[in-house]
Amino acid sequence: MARKIKIGITIGDINGIGPEVIIKALSHPKMTDYFTPIIYGSSKALAYHKNIVKDANFPFVSINEVANAGHNKINVINCWQEDTNIMLGQATKESGRFALLALEKAVQDAKDGKIDALVTAPINKHAMELAGFKHKGHTEFLAEAFDAPEVVMTMVSDSAVIAVASNHVPVKDVVDNLDKKRIIRKLKVLNKSLKQDFGKERPTIAVLGLNPHAGDNGLIGSEEKDFIEPAVKEAKRNDVLVSGPFPADGFFGGKDFRKVDAILAMYHDQGLIPFKLMSFGDGVNFTAGLPIIRTSPDHGTAYNIAGENQADSGSFRKALFLAKDLYNNRKLYSDTSKDPIKKTSKPQEEIQD
Repeated sequence: MARKIKIGITIGDINGIGPEVIIKALSHPKMTDYFTPIIYGSSKALAYHKNIVKDANFPFVSINEVANAGHNKINVINCWQEDTNIMLGQATKESGRFALLALEKAVQDAKDGKIDALVTAPINKHAMELAGFKHKGHTEFLAEAFDAPEVVMTMVSDSAVIAVASNHVPVKDVVDNLDKKRIIRKLKVLNKSLKQDFGKERPTIAVLGLNPHAGDNGLIGSEEKDFIEPAVKEAKRNDVLVSGPFPADGFFGGKDFRKVDAILAMYHDQGLIPFKLMSFGDGVNFTAGLPIIRTSPDHGTAYNIAGENQADSGSFRKALFLAKDLYNNRKLYSDTSKDPIKKTSKPQEEIQD
């Protein structure tokens, strides 16, 4: 019987819906059959939110370290000891500090090999900034923490896999954050991830143009000819099955996204608007390029409904199962690379839940 993996779960912003969706996602009595959940946060904060979630089947145990985790239990590591002042729906320095403490502890345990995968609940960027957080989000923090030379923010659903080339960048700065080398690096990381994490033997990737009509042969911007097309051509020469650049509106409107394994968008909203139209509440954010598997739900802290027991845990639940499946796929890929005879079946490509 395969070893049950340990998934570290960060509590996120305690003033948002993160604790609520964690509780709801783990409330099914069979969840601990699939993996061992280890929540980094506060038992007091979780008890507070558990009182909000009516009829939650959420028995948890507090532990000091991962080694003491119960394999068939919901485990909580207390990352701070002081009393927790929860102010639902508000971005506070305290909520940002607590979220950071949980994240730092989980990352350290991941580095030490104590947990197998990481699922992060939403943080609020303003609260994190108040607490001294110097990064734009989880993706940038994790890239630095794991010393990853290149990571790719990748949105995953049953409808599409959409990655972005420039992450959390103001629209006015997008062009300054793109060039031929950067796009090639993103394509290489995405291509490798599709193979080792998603089990695609010969993955196909479509690249979107930056400008309307993909520049229309230089009439509406030259970026496509200047560096996007050259990047695509060089990636092809490096055995990446990539095509484009395609006009973004027609590519999604004509359902061409269904013909490829993944899409590389040039900037955040170009990729995430169509993704969330197709999959909001059912999609997962995955960070390709890290030495560990990291996923998160496709939504934020949702302060407007915090404490009202209205949050949908579907995306967080998907993030948990995707983390499990990607971990298993990567391990199988690694084992197969060392000894091809061991390959007895294809890696899982669908979320098993």
